[in-house]
Amino acid sequence: MALEILTEKPEDGVIAVYDSGLGGLSILRELERLLPDERLLYFADNIHMPYGPRPLDEVRGFALLIADHLLHLPAKAVVVACNTASAAALHALREAYPNGLFVGMEPAVKPAAAESRSGRVGVLATQATFQGELFESVVERFAQDVVVVPQPCPGLAEFIENHPPDHPVLDAMVEKFVQPLIRDGVDMLVLGCTHYALVKETIQRIAGPDVTVVDPSPAVARRTRAVLEEAKLLRERGPGEVVVTASGETERFSENASVHLGRAVKAKAAPVLWIT
Repeated sequence: MALEILTEKPEDGVIAVYDSGLGGLSILRELERLLPDERLLYFADNIHMPYGPRPLDEVRGFALLIADHLLHLPAKAVVVACNTASAAALHALREAYPNGLFVGMEPAVKPAAAESRSGRVGVLATQATFQGELFESVVERFAQDVVVVPQPCPGLAEFIENHPPDHPVLDAMVEKFVQPLIRDGVDMLVLGCTHYALVKETIQRIAGPDVTVVDPSPAVARRTRAVLEEAKLLRERGPGEVVVTASGETERFSENASVHLGRAVKAKAAPVLWIT
């Protein structure tokens, strides 16, 4: 179904979900479930994927340009469904667009710290996420009584982006990052990258039954609903619809997105014309 963006009613604007690639589909799935009457637009900036190894200033520049494009659709809310982009740009986005509604990602350290029995919480994320002020702030606010063990996962998001979830190499990659945390005694494992939520079952299996894997996707969807409800922008009648767009190639992206969403997806070329 084609998404007619222009609308006279503010509540009929789209909820835009933005990520560097496939990872934000974990958020999109939850939004579809929780808000079936809404019009959802997914924007994958896969021409610049991966974000993780990039300087934060560069990621911030991408996010500001993309947000400007999305808000002029118009999008009534923008979900920055990327931990790296949230760490790099969420504060700047809210400053640049004070009237915009932005929902970002932060590692789910708060619930993990509250539920930990061992007092040790592991976090899987990109190096850029750990370097951002957002992560440091979350740890300072919510993890005073536990030890937070950061585990950068170089290459994992890119692997998930470009391979099916049953790829035989995935187990070895996940084990390389998870086993040091298990040896360190963590009993809560926070997924600090939306790509990792797409392979949560694999991570849980390798972590074992004594470790709880924390996926923030449902909480982000609930937060999005709450923000829209507070602004009186919830759409009360459907039909809901979803359009997927990508700034880079769309064919392989569509194939991989179809696997993760469990239905046929045909991504459209995003009308954004910049390349670093």
